[in-house]
Amino acid sequence: MTLKSSRRSRIQPFIVMDVLRAANARDAAARTPDERCIHLEVGQPGTSAPAAVIEAARRALTDHRLGYTESLGIPELRARIARHYREAYGVAVPPERVVVTSGSSGAFLLAFLAAFDAGERVALADPGYPAYRNMLKALDLEPVGVAAAPESKFQPTPAALDSLAGAGRLDGLIIASPANPTGSMLSAADLVGLAAWCGSHGVRLVSDEIYHGIVYGEPAATALQFGDEAIVVNSFSKYYSMTGWRLGWMVLPPDLVRAVEVLAQNLFISPPTLPQLAALAAFDATDELEANVARYRRNRDILLARLPHAGFERFSAPDGAFYLYADVAHLTNDSEVFCERMLAEAGVAATPGTDFDPSRGRAYVRFSFAGSEAEMEEAARRLIAWRR
Repeated sequence: MTLKSSRRSRIQPFIVMDVLRAANARDAAARTPDERCIHLEVGQPGTSAPAAVIEAARRALTDHRLGYTESLGIPELRARIARHYREAYGVAVPPERVVVTSGSSGAFLLAFLAAFDAGERVALADPGYPAYRNMLKALDLEPVGVAAAPESKFQPTPAALDSLAGAGRLDGLIIASPANPTGSMLSAADLVGLAAWCGSHGVRLVSDEIYHGIVYGEPAATALQFGDEAIVVNSFSKYYSMTGWRLGWMVLPPDLVRAVEVLAQNLFISPPTLPQLAALAAFDATDELEANVARYRRNRDILLARLPHAGFERFSAPDGAFYLYADVAHLTNDSEVFCERMLAEAGVAATPGTDFDPSRGRAYVRFSFAGSEAEMEEAARRLIAWRR
């Protein structure tokens, strides 16, 4: 007898991780450094955690037992995150509404479980981070794609949400600013409009703010500046350069705190202890972290200047994060095959747009510029040679 697998597990792969596996296999087979690939696929900083964080972790290994913490996180870190909102945004957030999680992925899982029931419908922009869509499906929720256009910076608008009204009630909306894969940002006025739309339609707003800090113009606004009803998710992975430490957080509306606490107790027991103790030092590493952002800006400028020489010329300069989302419809009708060829023939790994947009993604490719300047220069050199 063949035993069945759950319907919930039948979701799409996170394609970027498949690309990473293929790129790592190429690296493992490389005989010389020139045969190794340039990684523009995964959205993780090329730098390690700040020096103060690493030193704090060393001290914690010696001085602490590293047992379980409270399910919502250690009080000192929750208080420090609350202070961050006051200092960075001028928003008063009670520490009691701050929840520390096992990465932002843990935050999204807890948020979706606490806010929505099976069968409810949650809107999100296409293109957008694929794990939103796949996690919603695994939880028996219905992701509703909003076909966002370059004219709206690939962000949802109240008008676009109104156009979905005939297909059924929406129960939630996920927004991201700066966004993955486009690097676009919502202005304060945009956020006000979306928050107001959600309020008037009884829709729960979930704001992904994990790329806050990595911006190239005006600072990013937080949804917390426009009311207490939004669920705000952030992470130590991107700006704080701590991807492998697997630590995130969220700020909850008061009515969801206890529900999330009970879920966290049963699903995770607690966030990892060592990263929590170390992360206390992250907020005081501003000089080092801003130097990282300056490097991302230089990387962005390198690709903006050089990629058109390889035929990649249809993209908008990102406002934040560390991605370029390039329209490659004039180069291919299948970005998955195109990225496979790019890796095999040019040694450059990038992510096909199908990861981010199921309907239009075959016309797009995402490049991550989170690595070093030398890697950006070499990637551009290889792509220009490949396209000649």
